[in-house]
Amino acid sequence: MLAIMIQGTGSNVGKTMLVAGLCRAASNRGLNVSPFKPQNMSNNAAVTCDGGEIGRAQALQARASKKQPHTDMNPILLKPETEKGSQLIIRGKYQSSFKAHEYAKIKKTLLEPVLSSFESLRSQSDLVIIEGAGSPAEVNLRQNDIANMGFANAACVPVVLVADIDRGGVIAQLVGTKAVLPNGDLEMIKGFIVNKFRGDVSLFDEGYEFIKKQTKWHGFGVLPFFMDAWRLPAEDALDIGSQKPRKTSRYKIACLCLSRMANFDDLDPLSQEKEVELVMIHAGQVIPADAHLVLIPGSKSTIFDLQFLREQGWDIDLKAHHRRGGYILGICGGYQMLGTKIYDPDWLEGETKETKGLGFLQIETIMRTKKTLNEVSAIHLETSLQIKGYEIHLGETSGVDCQRPFAMIGGRKDGASSVDGRVQGSYVHGLFSQDSFRRAFLNKLGISVEGFAYDAQIEDTLDGLAEHIETYLDVDKIFSLAT
Repeated sequence: MLAIMIQGTGSNVGKTMLVAGLCRAASNRGLNVSPFKPQNMSNNAAVTCDGGEIGRAQALQARASKKQPHTDMNPILLKPETEKGSQLIIRGKYQSSFKAHEYAKIKKTLLEPVLSSFESLRSQSDLVIIEGAGSPAEVNLRQNDIANMGFANAACVPVVLVADIDRGGVIAQLVGTKAVLPNGDLEMIKGFIVNKFRGDVSLFDEGYEFIKKQTKWHGFGVLPFFMDAWRLPAEDALDIGSQKPRKTSRYKIACLCLSRMANFDDLDPLSQEKEVELVMIHAGQVIPADAHLVLIPGSKSTIFDLQFLREQGWDIDLKAHHRRGGYILGICGGYQMLGTKIYDPDWLEGETKETKGLGFLQIETIMRTKKTLNEVSAIHLETSLQIKGYEIHLGETSGVDCQRPFAMIGGRKDGASSVDGRVQGSYVHGLFSQDSFRRAFLNKLGISVEGFAYDAQIEDTLDGLAEHIETYLDVDKIFSLAT
Protein backbone atom coordinates (compact mmCIF):
# COMPACT_ATOMS: atom_id res chain seq x y z
CA MET A 1 0.00 0.00 0.00
CA LEU A 2 2.72 2.43 -1.11
CA ALA A 3 2.61 5.55 -3.29
CA ILE A 4 4.91 7.90 -5.15
CA MET A 5 4.13 11.09 -7.09
CA ILE A 6 5.56 12.27 -10.41
CA GLN A 7 5.40 16.05 -10.76
CA GLY A 8 6.77 18.18 -13.58
CA THR A 9 8.50 21.50 -14.01
CA GLY A 10 5.73 22.41 -16.45
CA SER A 11 2.99 21.07 -18.69
CA ASN A 12 3.83 18.56 -21.41
CA VAL A 13 7.18 17.57 -19.90
CA GLY A 14 6.22 13.90 -20.19
CA LYS A 15 4.56 13.15 -16.85
CA THR A 16 1.71 11.18 -18.38
CA MET A 17 3.98 8.99 -20.48
CA LEU A 18 6.41 8.44 -17.61
CA VAL A 19 3.62 7.38 -15.23
CA ALA A 20 2.24 5.01 -17.88
CA GLY A 21 5.70 3.48 -18.37
CA LEU A 22 6.31 3.13 -14.64
CA CYS A 23 2.88 1.53 -14.21
CA ARG A 24 3.66 -1.04 -16.89
CA ALA A 25 7.13 -1.63 -15.39
CA ALA A 26 5.58 -2.20 -11.96
CA SER A 27 2.92 -4.50 -13.41
CA ASN A 28 5.56 -6.48 -15.29
CA ARG A 29 7.38 -6.92 -11.95
CA GLY A 30 4.25 -8.57 -10.54
CA LEU A 31 2.99 -5.59 -8.54
CA ASN A 32 -0.68 -4.66 -8.25
CA VAL A 33 -0.27 -1.05 -9.39
CA SER A 34 -2.82 1.74 -9.92
CA PRO A 35 -2.46 5.20 -11.54
CA PHE A 36 -3.88 8.30 -9.91
CA LYS A 37 -4.23 11.93 -10.90
CA PRO A 38 -5.94 14.15 -8.32
CA GLN A 39 -7.03 16.80 -10.82
CA ASN A 40 -6.95 16.82 -14.59
CA MET A 41 -8.10 19.42 -17.12
CA SER A 42 -9.05 17.85 -20.43
CA ASN A 43 -11.92 17.42 -22.86
CA ASN A 44 -10.47 14.07 -23.86
CA ALA A 45 -12.41 11.83 -21.50
CA ALA A 46 -12.90 8.09 -21.09
CA VAL A 47 -15.91 6.16 -19.79
CA THR A 48 -15.07 4.02 -16.74
CA CYS A 49 -16.15 0.57 -15.63
CA ASP A 50 -18.16 2.14 -12.78
CA GLY A 51 -20.17 4.37 -15.13
CA GLY A 52 -18.36 7.68 -14.83
CA GLU A 53 -15.74 9.63 -16.78
CA ILE A 54 -12.06 10.40 -16.22
CA GLY A 55 -9.26 11.89 -18.28
CA ARG A 56 -8.28 9.74 -21.27
CA ALA A 57 -4.64 9.86 -20.08
CA GLN A 58 -5.61 8.04 -16.88
CA ALA A 59 -7.43 5.42 -18.95
CA LEU A 60 -4.16 4.81 -20.81
CA GLN A 61 -2.30 4.57 -17.48
CA ALA A 62 -4.93 2.11 -16.23
CA ARG A 63 -4.30 0.02 -19.33
CA ALA A 64 -0.57 0.19 -18.63
CA SER A 65 -1.39 -1.12 -15.13
CA LYS A 66 -3.44 -3.94 -16.73
CA LYS A 67 -6.61 -2.64 -15.06
CA GLN A 68 -9.97 -1.26 -16.11
CA PRO A 69 -10.26 2.54 -15.73
CA HIS A 70 -12.13 3.63 -12.58
CA THR A 71 -13.35 7.05 -11.45
CA ASP A 72 -11.10 6.87 -8.37
CA MET A 73 -8.10 7.16 -10.72
CA ASN A 74 -9.02 10.79 -11.55
CA PRO A 75 -11.51 12.14 -8.98
CA ILE A 76 -11.51 15.75 -10.23
CA LEU A 77 -11.86 16.40 -13.97
CA LEU A 78 -12.22 19.91 -15.38
CA LYS A 79 -13.65 20.08 -18.91
CA PRO A 80 -13.18 23.54 -20.51
CA GLU A 81 -16.33 24.95 -22.14
CA THR A 82 -15.18 28.54 -22.78
CA GLU A 83 -11.98 30.53 -22.44
CA LYS A 84 -12.89 31.27 -18.81
CA GLY A 85 -15.23 28.47 -17.78
CA SER A 86 -15.27 24.70 -17.30
CA GLN A 87 -17.43 21.80 -16.23
CA LEU A 88 -16.58 20.22 -12.90
CA ILE A 89 -16.67 16.41 -12.79
CA ILE A 90 -16.29 14.87 -9.31
CA ARG A 91 -15.63 11.14 -9.09
CA GLY A 92 -16.97 10.66 -12.59
CA LYS A 93 -20.19 12.68 -12.30
CA TYR A 94 -21.05 16.17 -13.55
CA GLN A 95 -21.50 18.65 -10.71
CA SER A 96 -21.70 22.14 -12.20
CA SER A 97 -20.21 24.65 -14.60
CA PHE A 98 -18.17 27.54 -13.26
CA LYS A 99 -15.83 30.40 -14.08
CA ALA A 100 -12.12 30.15 -13.28
CA HIS A 101 -12.32 32.64 -10.43
CA GLU A 102 -15.23 30.68 -8.93
CA TYR A 103 -13.23 27.45 -8.95
CA ALA A 104 -10.55 29.01 -6.77
CA LYS A 105 -13.22 29.50 -4.09
CA ILE A 106 -14.50 25.91 -4.12
CA LYS A 107 -11.16 24.17 -4.62
CA LYS A 108 -10.55 23.80 -0.89
CA THR A 109 -13.67 21.63 -0.62
CA LEU A 110 -12.34 19.16 -3.19
CA LEU A 111 -9.42 17.78 -1.19
CA GLU A 112 -11.79 15.48 0.70
CA PRO A 113 -13.07 13.54 -2.37
CA VAL A 114 -9.52 13.49 -3.77
CA LEU A 115 -8.09 11.91 -0.62
CA SER A 116 -11.04 9.52 -0.39
CA SER A 117 -10.42 8.22 -3.92
CA PHE A 118 -6.71 7.98 -3.27
CA GLU A 119 -7.16 5.97 -0.07
CA SER A 120 -9.60 3.68 -1.85
CA LEU A 121 -7.02 2.95 -4.56
CA ARG A 122 -4.19 2.59 -2.07
CA SER A 123 -6.16 0.06 -0.01
CA GLN A 124 -6.52 -2.14 -3.11
CA SER A 125 -3.00 -1.78 -4.56
CA ASP A 126 0.60 -2.65 -3.82
CA LEU A 127 1.66 0.65 -5.36
CA VAL A 128 -0.08 3.84 -6.52
CA ILE A 129 1.79 6.05 -9.01
CA ILE A 130 0.44 9.59 -8.97
CA GLU A 131 0.68 12.21 -11.71
CA GLY A 132 0.75 15.89 -10.87
CA ALA A 133 -0.68 18.67 -13.06
CA GLY A 134 1.20 21.58 -14.57
CA SER A 135 3.99 22.62 -12.21
CA PRO A 136 4.40 22.99 -8.43
CA ALA A 137 6.33 26.20 -9.17
CA GLU A 138 3.05 27.99 -9.96
CA VAL A 139 3.10 29.47 -6.45
CA ASN A 140 0.14 31.72 -7.26
CA LEU A 141 -1.98 28.55 -7.31
CA ARG A 142 -0.48 27.00 -4.18
CA GLN A 143 -3.25 27.98 -1.78
CA ASN A 144 -5.76 25.11 -1.53
CA ASP A 145 -3.80 23.19 -4.15
CA ILE A 146 -5.00 19.63 -4.76
CA ALA A 147 -3.01 18.82 -7.89
CA ASN A 148 0.63 19.01 -6.81
CA MET A 149 2.28 19.84 -3.48
CA GLY A 150 -0.99 20.45 -1.70
CA PHE A 151 -1.94 16.85 -2.36
CA ALA A 152 1.57 15.48 -1.74
CA ASN A 153 1.67 17.09 1.71
CA ALA A 154 -1.88 16.07 2.62
CA ALA A 155 -1.27 12.46 1.59
CA CYS A 156 2.38 12.34 2.78
CA VAL A 157 3.60 11.11 -0.60
CA PRO A 158 7.21 11.57 -1.82
CA VAL A 159 7.73 13.44 -5.09
CA VAL A 160 10.01 12.93 -8.08
CA LEU A 161 10.32 16.04 -10.27
CA VAL A 162 10.52 15.66 -14.07
CA ALA A 163 12.01 18.25 -16.43
CA ASP A 164 11.96 18.36 -20.25
CA ILE A 165 15.32 18.95 -21.93
CA ASP A 166 13.76 18.84 -25.41
CA ARG A 167 12.23 22.30 -24.99
CA GLY A 168 15.47 23.80 -23.63
CA GLY A 169 16.36 25.45 -20.34
CA VAL A 170 16.26 22.23 -18.34
CA ILE A 171 18.77 23.45 -15.74
CA ALA A 172 16.68 26.56 -15.11
CA GLN A 173 13.52 24.43 -14.95
CA LEU A 174 14.86 22.39 -12.04
CA VAL A 175 17.00 24.92 -10.22
CA GLY A 176 14.32 27.58 -10.67
CA THR A 177 11.64 25.30 -9.26
CA LYS A 178 13.74 24.73 -6.16
CA ALA A 179 14.26 28.46 -5.77
CA VAL A 180 10.55 29.34 -5.59
CA LEU A 181 9.18 26.46 -3.50
CA PRO A 182 8.65 26.89 0.25
CA ASN A 183 10.60 24.62 2.60
CA GLY A 184 7.62 22.41 3.40
CA ASP A 185 7.17 21.56 -0.27
CA LEU A 186 10.89 21.12 -0.89
CA GLU A 187 10.98 18.45 1.79
CA MET A 188 8.62 16.31 -0.30
CA ILE A 189 10.94 16.24 -3.35
CA LYS A 190 13.28 13.24 -3.26
CA GLY A 191 14.91 13.56 -6.65
CA PHE A 192 14.61 14.48 -10.32
CA ILE A 193 14.53 13.03 -13.84
CA VAL A 194 15.67 14.73 -17.03
CA ASN A 195 13.29 13.65 -19.80
CA LYS A 196 13.24 13.61 -23.64
CA PHE A 197 16.99 13.77 -24.28
CA ARG A 198 18.11 13.46 -27.91
CA GLY A 199 21.64 12.45 -28.89
CA ASP A 200 24.62 11.39 -26.79
CA VAL A 201 23.51 11.38 -23.14
CA SER A 202 27.11 11.73 -21.92
CA LEU A 203 27.18 15.25 -23.37
CA PHE A 204 24.88 16.30 -20.54
CA ASP A 205 26.99 14.84 -17.72
CA GLU A 206 28.26 18.25 -16.61
CA GLY A 207 24.79 19.79 -16.63
CA TYR A 208 23.36 16.82 -14.74
CA GLU A 209 25.97 17.17 -12.01
CA PHE A 210 25.37 20.91 -11.83
CA ILE A 211 21.65 20.30 -11.17
CA LYS A 212 22.48 17.80 -8.43
CA LYS A 213 24.90 20.26 -6.80
CA GLN A 214 22.52 23.22 -6.95
CA THR A 215 19.38 21.40 -5.81
CA LYS A 216 20.89 18.77 -3.48
CA TRP A 217 18.38 16.35 -5.04
CA HIS A 218 19.11 12.77 -6.06
CA GLY A 219 19.27 12.22 -9.82
CA PHE A 220 17.32 9.18 -11.05
CA GLY A 221 18.70 9.43 -14.57
CA VAL A 222 18.42 11.01 -18.01
CA LEU A 223 15.70 9.44 -20.14
CA PRO A 224 16.27 9.55 -23.91
CA PHE A 225 13.36 10.53 -26.13
CA PHE A 226 11.03 7.54 -26.61
CA MET A 227 10.68 7.41 -30.40
CA ASP A 228 7.54 5.23 -30.39
CA ALA A 229 5.54 7.64 -28.21
CA TRP A 230 3.42 8.62 -31.24
CA ARG A 231 1.98 5.09 -31.27
CA LEU A 232 0.17 5.69 -27.96
CA PRO A 233 -3.13 7.62 -27.67
CA ALA A 234 -2.42 11.34 -27.66
CA GLU A 235 -3.30 13.39 -24.57
CA ASP A 236 -3.41 16.62 -26.56
CA ALA A 237 -4.89 17.09 -30.02
CA LEU A 238 -1.68 18.81 -31.11
CA ASP A 239 0.22 15.59 -30.38
CA ILE A 240 -1.78 13.38 -32.75
CA GLY A 241 0.74 11.82 -35.09
CA SER A 242 3.19 14.67 -34.39
CA GLN A 243 6.16 12.30 -33.97
CA LYS A 244 5.04 9.91 -36.69
CA PRO A 245 7.77 9.25 -39.28
CA ARG A 246 7.01 11.20 -42.43
CA LYS A 247 6.05 9.20 -45.48
CA THR A 248 4.25 9.46 -48.79
CA SER A 249 0.61 8.44 -48.36
CA ARG A 250 -1.91 7.54 -51.05
CA TYR A 251 -4.91 8.85 -49.15
CA LYS A 252 -5.69 11.97 -47.16
CA ILE A 253 -8.16 12.29 -44.30
CA ALA A 254 -8.76 15.79 -42.96
CA CYS A 255 -9.96 16.51 -39.41
CA LEU A 256 -11.31 19.91 -38.38
CA CYS A 257 -9.58 21.14 -35.22
CA LEU A 258 -12.54 22.63 -33.40
CA SER A 259 -11.79 25.10 -30.62
CA ARG A 260 -13.44 22.80 -28.04
CA MET A 261 -12.55 19.50 -29.70
CA ALA A 262 -13.27 16.56 -27.39
CA ASN A 263 -12.56 12.83 -27.31
CA PHE A 264 -10.14 13.06 -30.20
CA ASP A 265 -8.71 9.63 -29.40
CA ASP A 266 -11.06 8.60 -32.22
CA LEU A 267 -8.29 9.81 -34.52
CA ASP A 268 -5.35 7.81 -33.18
CA PRO A 269 -5.94 4.58 -35.15
CA LEU A 270 -6.42 6.55 -38.38
CA SER A 271 -3.21 8.51 -37.86
CA GLN A 272 -1.28 5.24 -37.71
CA GLU A 273 -2.54 3.66 -40.93
CA LYS A 274 0.54 3.68 -43.15
CA GLU A 275 -1.45 4.37 -46.33
CA VAL A 276 -3.23 7.36 -44.76
CA GLU A 277 -2.12 10.93 -44.09
CA LEU A 278 -4.23 12.42 -41.31
CA VAL A 279 -4.22 16.20 -41.74
CA MET A 280 -5.29 18.33 -38.78
CA ILE A 281 -6.97 21.48 -40.16
CA HIS A 282 -6.39 24.41 -37.82
CA ALA A 283 -8.06 27.82 -37.65
CA GLY A 284 -7.37 29.86 -40.78
CA GLN A 285 -6.51 26.82 -42.92
CA VAL A 286 -8.65 25.44 -45.73
CA ILE A 287 -9.83 21.87 -46.16
CA PRO A 288 -7.55 20.27 -48.80
CA ALA A 289 -9.23 19.68 -52.12
CA ASP A 290 -7.67 16.22 -52.38
CA ALA A 291 -9.07 14.95 -49.06
CA HIS A 292 -10.99 11.69 -49.41
CA LEU A 293 -12.75 12.03 -46.05
CA VAL A 294 -13.41 14.99 -43.77
CA LEU A 295 -13.96 14.26 -40.08
CA ILE A 296 -15.88 16.59 -37.78
CA PRO A 297 -14.91 15.38 -34.30
CA GLY A 298 -16.63 15.65 -30.96
CA SER A 299 -16.92 18.98 -29.17
CA LYS A 300 -17.40 20.07 -25.57
CA SER A 301 -19.51 23.01 -26.84
CA THR A 302 -21.30 21.99 -30.03
CA ILE A 303 -23.11 25.27 -30.68
CA PHE A 304 -20.03 27.39 -29.99
CA ASP A 305 -17.87 25.19 -32.23
CA LEU A 306 -20.46 25.26 -35.00
CA GLN A 307 -20.08 29.03 -35.00
CA PHE A 308 -16.29 28.63 -34.89
CA LEU A 309 -16.48 26.26 -37.90
CA ARG A 310 -18.40 28.86 -39.89
CA GLU A 311 -15.97 31.62 -38.90
CA GLN A 312 -13.17 29.60 -40.55
CA GLY A 313 -15.19 29.21 -43.75
CA TRP A 314 -15.17 25.44 -43.29
CA ASP A 315 -18.91 25.24 -44.00
CA ILE A 316 -18.16 26.48 -47.53
CA ASP A 317 -15.20 24.09 -47.86
CA LEU A 318 -17.41 21.19 -46.75
CA LYS A 319 -19.98 21.97 -49.44
CA ALA A 320 -17.24 22.08 -52.08
CA HIS A 321 -15.78 18.82 -50.76
CA HIS A 322 -19.19 17.15 -50.99
CA ARG A 323 -19.78 18.47 -54.52
CA ARG A 324 -16.47 16.90 -55.56
CA GLY A 325 -17.74 13.52 -54.37
CA GLY A 326 -15.95 13.53 -51.00
CA TYR A 327 -17.15 11.86 -47.82
CA ILE A 328 -17.98 13.47 -44.46
CA LEU A 329 -18.20 11.78 -41.06
CA GLY A 330 -19.35 13.54 -37.92
CA ILE A 331 -18.80 11.98 -34.51
CA CYS A 332 -20.84 13.05 -31.48
CA GLY A 333 -20.88 16.88 -31.55
CA GLY A 334 -19.71 16.75 -35.16
CA TYR A 335 -22.70 14.54 -35.94
CA GLN A 336 -25.05 17.08 -34.34
CA MET A 337 -23.55 19.88 -36.45
CA LEU A 338 -24.36 18.03 -39.68
CA GLY A 339 -28.12 18.37 -39.08
CA THR A 340 -30.54 21.17 -39.90
CA LYS A 341 -31.19 22.51 -36.38
CA ILE A 342 -29.84 22.31 -32.84
CA TYR A 343 -32.26 23.31 -30.08
CA ASP A 344 -31.04 24.33 -26.63
CA PRO A 345 -34.22 25.08 -24.64
CA ASP A 346 -32.43 25.24 -21.27
CA TRP A 347 -29.48 27.36 -22.50
CA LEU A 348 -27.04 24.58 -21.65
CA GLU A 349 -24.49 25.82 -24.20
CA GLY A 350 -25.14 29.54 -24.34
CA GLU A 351 -27.87 32.09 -24.88
CA THR A 352 -29.30 30.82 -28.17
CA LYS A 353 -32.27 28.47 -28.06
CA GLU A 354 -32.14 27.55 -31.76
CA THR A 355 -29.11 27.25 -34.06
CA LYS A 356 -29.06 26.43 -37.76
CA GLY A 357 -26.95 23.39 -38.57
CA LEU A 358 -24.84 22.63 -41.64
CA GLY A 359 -27.78 20.87 -43.34
CA PHE A 360 -25.95 17.83 -44.69
CA LEU A 361 -28.26 15.48 -42.78
CA GLN A 362 -32.01 15.77 -42.31
CA ILE A 363 -31.86 15.53 -38.53
CA GLU A 364 -32.47 17.79 -35.54
CA THR A 365 -30.89 17.70 -32.09
CA ILE A 366 -32.41 18.83 -28.79
CA MET A 367 -29.95 19.44 -25.97
CA ARG A 368 -31.00 17.77 -22.72
CA THR A 369 -29.69 18.22 -19.19
CA LYS A 370 -29.05 14.51 -18.67
CA LYS A 371 -25.74 13.32 -20.11
CA THR A 372 -25.55 10.02 -21.98
CA LEU A 373 -22.55 8.10 -20.64
CA ASN A 374 -22.26 4.46 -21.72
CA GLU A 375 -19.84 1.83 -22.90
CA VAL A 376 -21.44 0.33 -26.02
CA SER A 377 -21.21 -2.64 -28.33
CA ALA A 378 -22.82 -1.90 -31.68
CA ILE A 379 -23.20 -3.35 -35.16
CA HIS A 380 -22.24 -1.12 -38.09
CA LEU A 381 -25.09 -1.70 -40.52
CA GLU A 382 -23.24 -1.15 -43.79
CA THR A 383 -20.52 -3.71 -43.01
CA SER A 384 -22.33 -5.84 -40.37
CA LEU A 385 -19.18 -5.57 -38.25
CA GLN A 386 -19.06 -5.07 -34.50
CA ILE A 387 -18.03 -1.76 -32.98
CA LYS A 388 -17.02 -1.39 -29.34
CA GLY A 389 -16.75 2.11 -27.97
CA TYR A 390 -18.52 4.59 -25.75
CA GLU A 391 -21.08 7.39 -25.77
CA ILE A 392 -20.52 10.63 -23.88
CA HIS A 393 -22.81 13.46 -24.95
CA LEU A 394 -25.68 15.80 -24.27
CA GLY A 395 -28.58 15.83 -26.70
CA GLU A 396 -31.09 13.61 -28.47
CA THR A 397 -31.14 13.43 -32.26
CA SER A 398 -34.01 12.47 -34.57
CA GLY A 399 -35.10 12.97 -38.16
CA VAL A 400 -35.64 11.36 -41.54
CA ASP A 401 -32.00 10.38 -42.06
CA CYS A 402 -32.01 8.52 -38.71
CA GLN A 403 -34.05 5.90 -40.59
CA ARG A 404 -30.72 5.10 -42.27
CA PRO A 405 -28.76 4.60 -39.03
CA PHE A 406 -25.01 4.29 -38.84
CA ALA A 407 -25.21 1.43 -36.34
CA MET A 408 -27.48 -0.51 -34.03
CA ILE A 409 -26.80 -0.58 -30.30
CA GLY A 410 -28.89 -3.50 -29.15
CA GLY A 411 -32.32 -2.62 -30.49
CA ARG A 412 -31.56 1.12 -30.59
CA LYS A 413 -30.61 3.05 -33.71
CA ASP A 414 -27.47 5.18 -33.64
CA GLY A 415 -26.51 7.91 -36.06
CA ALA A 416 -27.70 8.73 -39.53
CA SER A 417 -26.71 8.63 -43.21
CA SER A 418 -27.58 10.84 -46.15
CA VAL A 419 -29.46 9.45 -49.15
CA ASP A 420 -26.25 9.21 -51.20
CA GLY A 421 -24.39 7.64 -48.25
CA ARG A 422 -21.53 10.14 -48.45
CA VAL A 423 -22.43 11.98 -45.24
CA GLN A 424 -22.71 10.00 -42.03
CA GLY A 425 -22.82 10.65 -38.32
CA SER A 426 -22.62 8.62 -35.12
CA TYR A 427 -22.56 9.14 -31.36
CA VAL A 428 -20.10 6.26 -30.87
CA HIS A 429 -16.54 7.20 -29.87
CA GLY A 430 -13.63 4.79 -30.30
CA LEU A 431 -15.12 3.04 -33.31
CA PHE A 432 -11.88 3.04 -35.32
CA SER A 433 -10.03 1.05 -32.65
CA GLN A 434 -11.59 -2.13 -34.12
CA ASP A 435 -9.22 -3.27 -36.87
CA SER A 436 -11.72 -5.11 -39.08
CA PHE A 437 -14.25 -2.27 -38.95
CA ARG A 438 -11.65 0.43 -39.60
CA ARG A 439 -10.32 -1.40 -42.64
CA ALA A 440 -13.78 -2.19 -44.03
CA PHE A 441 -15.11 1.32 -43.45
CA LEU A 442 -12.17 2.96 -45.19
CA ASN A 443 -12.24 0.47 -48.05
CA LYS A 444 -15.90 1.30 -48.74
CA LEU A 445 -14.88 4.95 -49.03
CA GLY A 446 -12.29 4.02 -51.64
CA ILE A 447 -9.43 4.26 -49.14
CA SER A 448 -7.55 0.99 -49.52
CA VAL A 449 -5.57 0.03 -46.41
CA GLU A 450 -3.93 -3.17 -45.32
CA GLY A 451 -4.76 -2.42 -41.69
CA PHE A 452 -2.83 -3.28 -38.55
CA ALA A 453 -3.53 -4.59 -35.04
CA TYR A 454 -4.16 -1.38 -33.11
CA ASP A 455 -4.66 -2.87 -29.63
CA ALA A 456 -1.68 -5.19 -29.99
CA GLN A 457 0.45 -2.23 -31.08
CA ILE A 458 -0.51 -0.27 -27.95
CA GLU A 459 0.40 -3.22 -25.72
CA ASP A 460 3.74 -3.69 -27.46
CA THR A 461 4.47 0.03 -27.19
CA LEU A 462 3.67 0.11 -23.47
CA ASP A 463 6.00 -2.83 -22.92
CA GLY A 464 8.64 -1.04 -25.00
CA LEU A 465 8.18 2.12 -22.94
CA ALA A 466 8.58 0.16 -19.69
CA GLU A 467 11.77 -1.46 -20.99
CA HIS A 468 13.06 1.96 -22.11
CA ILE A 469 12.49 3.38 -18.61
CA GLU A 470 14.04 0.34 -16.91
CA THR A 471 17.13 0.72 -19.11
CA TYR A 472 17.86 4.39 -18.47
CA LEU A 473 16.37 5.22 -15.06
CA ASP A 474 17.05 3.85 -11.58
CA VAL A 475 13.58 2.31 -11.26
CA ASP A 476 14.53 0.27 -8.21
CA LYS A 477 15.47 3.45 -6.39
CA ILE A 478 12.32 5.28 -7.55
CA PHE A 479 10.06 2.47 -6.32
CA SER A 480 11.99 2.24 -3.04
CA LEU A 481 10.97 5.84 -2.27
CA ALA A 482 7.28 4.92 -2.16
CA THR A 483 5.73 5.34 1.28
